Amino acid sequence: MHPDLQAARAAIDQATDSMTTEQLIWRCEGKWCTAEILEHLALAFGGTAKFLSKIAADGKSVASKPTLKQHIGTWVVTGAGFIPGGRKAPQGVVPKGMAADEVMPTIRKNLDAMDEAIAACEAKLGTKVKIADHPVLGPLTVPEWRKFHKVHTRHHMKQVAYLRTRMSQAQAARA
Repeated sequence: MHPDLQAARAAIDQATDSMTTEQLIWRCEGKWCTAEILEHLALAFGGTAKFLSKIAADGKSVASKPTLKQHIGTWVVTGAGFIPGGRKAPQGVVPKGMAADEVMPTIRKNLDAMDEAIAACEAKLGTKVKIADHPVLGPLTVPEWRKFHKVHTRHHMKQVAYLRTRMSQAQAARA
């Protein structure tokens, strides 16, 4: 597995270490629970895997020409390693209610599939060509796709850490 995606997997494993089903589904009012965050990532990994597998099979880029706004957004995320908060998830990656006990196996399977799809794109198209458009950032290269998923995962694992802290505080307040 590529080191960027291995880092994403390690961040998930560390953030969710020893969480029970009850902890995975605990939520703050109006926010996604950990299971939903993980489902969101599983959907993002799976969607990228499916999309980029087609690009690799065809052996040609389908990327558009990036706008100035997309250049800046790509630099912020893949260059500076920061995802600004407050953006709604694209419809295709909004959690649909996957069972908490299915989330971890699905996220691992989809992460592996995405790693394979990105590697196949790299083998066919190299690392310099914008290969396909991200729904928000626009056209990305192979390294940018990997970096996006690493940074996106890290962003959501901070949310999981916050949920775990809030959950501990709520339990302490009840005790």
